[in-house]
Amino acid sequence: MPNRIAYLPLNTYPEAALDPAILAAVSFAASLGCGLHVSTFAVDIPPTVSPIGGFLINVEGMARAAEERSKAECTRLQDLIKAAEGPEENLSIGNHTVVLGAALDAATTEARTFDLALLPWSGETLSAQDMAQSLVFGAGVPVIIVPPSTAAPTIDHIAIAWDGSRVAARALCDALPLLVAGGRVSVVTVQGEKSLSSSSLAPTLAASLERRGYNAKTVIVTLEGRTIAKALQDTAISEGAQLLAMGGFGHSRLRDFILGGATKGVFSDLRLPVLLSH
Repeated sequence: MPNRIAYLPLNTYPEAALDPAILAAVSFAASLGCGLHVSTFAVDIPPTVSPIGGFLINVEGMARAAEERSKAECTRLQDLIKAAEGPEENLSIGNHTVVLGAALDAATTEARTFDLALLPWSGETLSAQDMAQSLVFGAGVPVIIVPPSTAAPTIDHIAIAWDGSRVAARALCDALPLLVAGGRVSVVTVQGEKSLSSSSLAPTLAASLERRGYNAKTVIVTLEGRTIAKALQDTAISEGAQLLAMGGFGHSRLRDFILGGATKGVFSDLRLPVLLSH
């Protein structure tokens, strides 16, 4: 059987994701039984002309210094991952130098040649947020966002946020192949968040999964004053799931794009690996 390969893009400008999150993503690839391809992105800043001739501000010097820092960070991150990953046959590393602002499009395009993408999550690191948003809505492959607290030796229980929508079905199909044989699936439906087409959505899916050989159960929860994102994550964690799968709603590649409530909430407070499909 061919090996699955996960893609891990690391942008280093203006800053990289934090080391603990990167190492958690590397470890999570092993939990999924995937090989890993890491791409680091160094920045190339085109020459600029200062309107005051550079007498007061050495714009060109600052740009070249930023390039050198980005290049050095690529090397450091590659060494960090090589030390953590173990057997070299499971790991490949590529380095790219891209013009300022092009790293997101480059990573999104490259991600399409792999089975899935893993993204280290640093809520306070804007470049990590931008990379996650770009890949979720542009790559066309499942994207798993991994917080630094992740510690999952194997994936034997997944939770699926289920509302019967197309993107939820896509997330389910993307997540099931990652589950070990004999693993469990919790079908989570949140009541009171939006109008659902049927009260039997979760039981119907759970019954279908059981007929297909999965160990599935229905979990119906209410918001109880929580956001939808908090309710979903609370439930997945309390059920013992190592992965929450959900559809990613939203549009626009711009920084001010509009996200659906559940997706936006997950981005802002990530407490377990979340697979997003769009």
